[in-house]
Amino acid sequence: MSDQHDPAPYDALLLLSFGGPEGPDDVVPFLENVTRGRGIPKERLKEVGQHYFLFGGVSPINDQNRALLDALRTDFAEAGLDLPVHWGNRNWAPYLTDTLREMITDGRRHIAVLTTSAYASYSGCRQYRENLADALATLEAEGLPLPRVDKLRHYFNHPGFVEPMVEGVLASLAELDPSVRDGAHLAFTTHSIPDSAADSSGPVAEHGEGGAYVRQHLDVAQVIVEAVREATGVAYPWKLVYQSRSGAPHIPWLEPDICDHLEELHGAGVSAAVMVPIGFVSDHMEVLYDLDTEATAKAAELGLPVRRSATVGADPRFAAAVRDLVLERAAGERGTRVERCALGALGASHDLCPIGCCPARAERPAAAGADSPYA
Repeated sequence: MSDQHDPAPYDALLLLSFGGPEGPDDVVPFLENVTRGRGIPKERLKEVGQHYFLFGGVSPINDQNRALLDALRTDFAEAGLDLPVHWGNRNWAPYLTDTLREMITDGRRHIAVLTTSAYASYSGCRQYRENLADALATLEAEGLPLPRVDKLRHYFNHPGFVEPMVEGVLASLAELDPSVRDGAHLAFTTHSIPDSAADSSGPVAEHGEGGAYVRQHLDVAQVIVEAVREATGVAYPWKLVYQSRSGAPHIPWLEPDICDHLEELHGAGVSAAVMVPIGFVSDHMEVLYDLDTEATAKAAELGLPVRRSATVGADPRFAAAVRDLVLERAAGERGTRVERCALGALGASHDLCPIGCCPARAERPAAAGADSPYA
């Protein structure tokens, strides 16, 4: 095997995701997993679950992960990369702990981990690392030999993640009537998080500059805008906006909300808008409901032509990017210099989350970082 295709020291890749219900009877138990420890009554969870019930109680995220698994396995095989790919979830089957147990039983001892979140934040990075630590603690208590787990770096600015989104924006613009196309605005959307979580995202050194979460999204948006300008000759106005807020009303979260932004655009006489969900890897429930259902209905109410561009999903370019991330990290672990692909101004993210990166309100053990109890 050539050094360029050598995954050593890794003997497996774990796709780690959020999980979602796969039928009406799964919705409330799934939401109980998501909100565990918050004391939310079951009746309230049934209300929250209405978004899922609109789609038959099925979240699309699991099928999308299955498609990504297939794409990764196909890409790895075609590239001659002999690395098995497994899948585990935070909140629904297949559960992370069960998947890791199977991997250990199969003899896996050094596992690369890809999370379905591209950016730095507590919920998008450290919480997954906490989930890994929880799973390892359970397996250690069972007397199993623990593998080393290494989370792959943030891939928000990897060409294989960005380029499919550029293509999606161009396709959405092409769908707009020519009479409104050149006057359209681009609304880049991502998950709203508390201001405090946004401010403290990323390494400690970045907190004083406002945090990595917003800065990373702005950088990717700028890359996409420039690529669209080069392709169309039009410098489309744009803004980073937010969706899917789920917190208490008195706690400040990132704004503006996508629906409020669409009202603002309409009030300013903007001819059309393209919603670009750069914060999401696939068309899961928050994309289908918050954008395709709620925001699209708001645009129709306003009489504002709107399109929603595609997420990356199982695009072959993203699968190839994951392969690149694995081999890049493997080479680094072996002490080999390697080129780290990244677009925009921020450069490639760190491999190992430093101490104090994306802190939680309550300190908990987190694996796959400089502060990991499982080195």
